[in-house]
Amino acid sequence: QVPLVESGGGLVQPGGSLRLSCAASGRTFSTYAIGWFRQAPGKEREFITALPRSVGVPYVADSVKGRFTISRDNAKSTVYLQMNSLRPEDTAVYYCGADPTGSGLQKSKYAYWGQGTQVTVSS
Repeated sequence: QVPLVESGGGLVQPGGSLRLSCAASGRTFSTYAIGWFRQAPGKEREFITALPRSVGVPYVADSVKGRFTISRDNAKSTVYLQMNSLRPEDTAVYYCGADPTGSGLQKSKYAYWGQGTQVTVSS
């Protein structure tokens, strides 16, 4: 089990920034790939970005490339999502997930999810 808790969501104006946090518990945190997904009303949960278990380049969806950045602090068992230049279409519930295979690319491999945090981009 890898309990995950997201925080940092809220209301922000277009062009603004937010930083989401995903705090995990458990000693095996560093062995998981951690990813961020989002789900807007009436839509499927979509992949945004993920860090694989091994040190390397994160995977980033085209829709957020150049605006969103993922990072992790294994000492704090926390993954961050820095979101800049936010747009109304970024409005969604944001979830972090943990993939025990360590890859991070396939949504079906994510075994653990947080409860989600709402991000609303509106003027």
